[in-house]
Formats: sequence, structure tokens, C-alpha cells
Amino acid sequence: MNTVSASAPAPVPTPPARKGRGLLVLIVAVLALGAILYALSIINNAPRTDDAFAQADTIGVAAQVSGRIVELKARDNANVRKGDVLFVIDRTPFELDVEKLRAQAATLEQQIILNQRQVDAQKHAATASASSVERAAENAAQKLSTLRRMEPLLADEFISKEQVDQARTASRTASQELQAARADHQRALSAVSGVDALVAQRAELKAAIAHAEYLLEQTIVRAPFDGRVVDMKIAVGEFAAAGHPLFTLIDTGRWYVVANFRETELGQMRSGAEAHVYLMTSPDRKFRGVVESIGGGVLPDEGGSAQGLPRVPRSINWVHVAQRFPVKIRVTDPVDEQFRIGASAVAIVSTGGGRREGP
Repeated sequence: MNTVSASAPAPVPTPPARKGRGLLVLIVAVLALGAILYALSIINNAPRTDDAFAQADTIGVAAQVSGRIVELKARDNANVRKGDVLFVIDRTPFELDVEKLRAQAATLEQQIILNQRQVDAQKHAATASASSVERAAENAAQKLSTLRRMEPLLADEFISKEQVDQARTASRTASQELQAARADHQRALSAVSGVDALVAQRAELKAAIAHAEYLLEQTIVRAPFDGRVVDMKIAVGEFAAAGHPLFTLIDTGRWYVVANFRETELGQMRSGAEAHVYLMTSPDRKFRGVVESIGGGVLPDEGGSAQGLPRVPRSINWVHVAQRFPVKIRVTDPVDEQFRIGASAVAIVSTGGGRREGP
């Protein structure tokens, strides 16, 4: 009886197309993994955010004196140079104040001259009275000496009693005249005044004139720096109250980009690190920048008592996501025509190099 042995079936060869497809999937997976690793490396070495905006320092332009605006040189959204006249306040009342004070100063000078003459006359009178005292003293001394010489002669009757009495009367009269002269001298001395009070008024009035002239200068309001006028809503005739801002002036000499980075990206950031920014208005133009500071705090969405902190809202409130902190980047090569406060921007910060923020 013949037996037939069963043999294993021959393997079916894999089609070439299936082999190529598997290799392609492997290559794509490796490339994708490499791309992910490369992207992570870039993110770690150069954090990027589009939650950023342009910023610059601003001031509210206000006059230091109150009055009607008679000239308005500045224009809304126009650039100005440092020292340019922005507007002029009516100078008339301030000019009148200066003229009034100068007239008072002239009057005071005449008063000082007149009083000085009176003082000089009083001094001359006091000098003359001193001479009178001296003459009266000499006369009294002479009369007294005569009396003392005559009195011993009366006992021997070399002179008469009447002559002695006359000598006594003359001595007494001379003494009284001396006392009167001394009293006149004291009155003359007391009458001597001075001009010290008027001279003090001169210094006070001089300071008042300087202050009035300063206020007159402040009627012309000039730009304190190169900048751009914005938010102007006034016209000639507007009453400018001292210290009340009339419009805003942007300091176009220093531009910043405030970029809100996730707190997970702040660990490697350093003050002084190199950065690059892009504006939405010109996305193809890259601007260089330097990290000037890293935010030290924000107002938490969960609440808190800290005041004066910037508020950076989270994009998803119902999911706990990383908080964002503002990073201030100073732009080193800004183009003034392209930068505007609040303009959307993209910021990329290099985490290598730079000065470490904090201790």
C-alpha cells in the first residue's frame, strides 16, 4: 500500500509594493519623530508667542498754567521733534503780571532812594547833636571851674557875693544846657532809621518777578522729546486747566514689545537675552530686540488682594493652564512708521546667554 506524505505549502512571496509601503511608513515615522524633537528643541531654546503687542512710554501733555489756547501747532497722529511748539496759551494776563511786578520793583527802588536820603539826614542830625553835646559839656565844665575858683575868694572879700551868685547861676545853666543837648542827641540817635526792611522787600519782589516770568514762559508748551501726538480732541479756544492732560504724546525714541509667555517657558529666560519680534502689519520684517525685564507678578484669575499688577487672562478658563507673565523686550532697531502702541506682534526669545534675572 502506497502512502503519500504531506508536504508544507511553499511560502507566498511578499509583493514588492507592500515592502516599499512599509519602508515608506518607517521613514515617515522617523522623520516625524525627528521633526518633533527638532521642534521641541527650538521651543526650548527659543520660546515663541503671538500673545504680544507693541508698547512705548507715553505722557499726558498738560499745561503748567491755566488759560485759553490761542495757537494749536500740534496735529493728531503727527510726529513732533523735541522742542517743537505744541500749543500756546493766552499770554496777556501773565505779561500784565510781569509788568505789574516790575512797576512795583521800580517804585520800591525810588522808596529806597528816598528813605536812604532821610536816613542820611538823620545821621547828620545825630552827628550835629553830638557836637552840641560836646560844646555844652565844655561850657559846663568851664562854668563850674570858674565857680570853684571864685568861691574861695568870697571869704577874703576879694569878690562880691553877687559875682559868686552870678557864677553859680552860669554854672547851673551850663549844666542844664548840657543835659538838654544830651537829650537832643539821644532823640537824634533814635530817629536814625534804616532801609533794611525795604531791601528785604526788594529780594522778595525780585523772586516774585522771576516766578511771574517763569509762568509766562510756560504759556508756550513744547514737546519734551521726539514723539507722536495721539488722542487729540481739542481746538483753538479750549480752556487749558493747569495739570489737566489735553492729549497724549508717545515717546517714539524707545519702542518695546510686551510678550506674554507661559510660566513654563520663563525658567531659561534671562534679562539681556537676544530676541526677535515681528509685527502683524509687516510680518516679513524681523526686528531685533533685547529682553529688558521679566514680569514679577500678574493678577491671578482666582482672585487675590494684590493691587497694581498687570492682568493677563488665560485662554481657557475651565481648564487649569499655565499662567502667562509679561516679558518686556526693547526693540533695538525700530522703524517708527511701522510701530504703533497696541499693535499685534510675535516674539521669539533666545534662552542662551544674557544676564540672569534676579539673584
